[in-house]
Amino acid sequence: MDLVTLFTSPETWVALLTLTVLEIVLGIDNVIFISILVQRLPEHQRDQARYIGLGLAMGMRILLLLTISWIIGLTEPLFTIAGNEFSWRDVILIGGGLFLLWKATSEIHEALEGEEAHDSPTGGTASLGAVLVQIVLLDIVFSLDSVLTAVGMVDEVIIMIVAVVFAVGVMLFASGPLSKFVHDHPSVKILALSFLLLIGVTLIADGFGLHIDKAYIYSAMAFSVFVEALNLRRRSRSKSKTVELRPTYHVRDEAGPTS
Repeated sequence: MDLVTLFTSPETWVALLTLTVLEIVLGIDNVIFISILVQRLPEHQRDQARYIGLGLAMGMRILLLLTISWIIGLTEPLFTIAGNEFSWRDVILIGGGLFLLWKATSEIHEALEGEEAHDSPTGGTASLGAVLVQIVLLDIVFSLDSVLTAVGMVDEVIIMIVAVVFAVGVMLFASGPLSKFVHDHPSVKILALSFLLLIGVTLIADGFGLHIDKAYIYSAMAFSVFVEALNLRRRSRSKSKTVELRPTYHVRDEAGPTS
């Protein structure tokens, strides 16, 4: 099918919109991970790391889409343990899930009990290269999951690529405000790290052949975000009332006239 006929078909635009929304939803965990990692960098490198990280995510997805036959081959059984077959896809998902569990747990520990050196508005404890390596490792896992989902929904590779570009564009636009919001609200950061723990467990379960419907995962995450939004609203109103009720003291000049 030529491109003119393809993009003048209503079915194409419906598929493109559906896949773009799905790619954005699947990319939320990627954006959260990047937003937390870049806070370890000096302030002048944070935007650069976010742009490079999301650019790598887009490049990884497009590269995988252009090698669909190889991607499909990753689902072929590689070895068997205790009667369970494992493919390269399973190995990648399990490895990525374990990495997420380790990273999220260490970040939660540091946030609650360690020294948060990256709280400094201008300082940072990590190098740009180290942060980008961690982003690339998780991009591989998230991209594989995203591409396999796209292949199951749409037949035309060009539609998948356009949807990925649109989705990454939206994530790039939202990553800055999201990163600042997570950094400014410690409770939101802990919630985001808890999401990464949940996603890590999901990836490991998927790697062992136990499929968990992502609708349940994202519904739980959405409900948690809603509850935290109510808590933030309540705390904001409490602070406003405290400021309004705070007494104002006037110092009266009792000194007499000077001669």
